Amino acid sequence: MSENQEQTTTQEETPEAIAEVIAELEQYRSRIIDDTMAMAKKAKILKVNALANIENHPEIAKIDAMLTDLHSRKAALES
Repeated sequence: MSENQEQTTTQEETPEAIAEVIAELEQYRSRIIDDTMAMAKKAKILKVNALANIENHPEIAKIDAMLTDLHSRKAALES
C-alpha cells in the first residue's frame, strides 16, 4: 500500500467516521425489515413467519456481522 493510501485509510478510521457508517448500515437494515414486513402484510403472511424469514435473510446477516465488527473497531479507537 502506498503512503498516500495509508494516510487516507488512517484518516477515515475515526470513531466519527465509523459511527456514520454504523448509522447508514442501521438505516439500510431497518429499510430491509420494513420493506419485508410490508410485503408480508400485502401477501397476508403471518408476522411470525415474516420475522423468521428476516432472521435468515442473507443481507441482514451480512449487515449484522459488519455492525458487530464496526462497533468493535469504534470501541477500540475510543479507548
